[in-house]
Amino acid sequence: MTTTDTTLLIILTSLLSIFILVCIAIAVVIFKLVRAVQAVVVKAESVVDSVEAAAEVFKDASGKMAMIKLIRNIVDLAHGKKGGKK
Repeated sequence: MTTTDTTLLIILTSLLSIFILVCIAIAVVIFKLVRAVQAVVVKAESVVDSVEAAAEVFKDASGKMAMIKLIRNIVDLAHGKKGGKK
């Protein structure tokens, strides 16, 4: 092997080593970023689930309140009240 070949080999090996190290660093950063995004998504899903549960509770409560108001109106009509306060 000549001096030119040896020099070229050293340069290419150095560049390849730097390229591999940069790729590894980028892969680690991307992996950490994906894990952080995954944690945010899990937290967002739990928030959405709790909001859906709260909305369901309010929906059920409003339906029960409407039924109670209907029964109260029927009782008031049966007692002869005219919908106003005494």
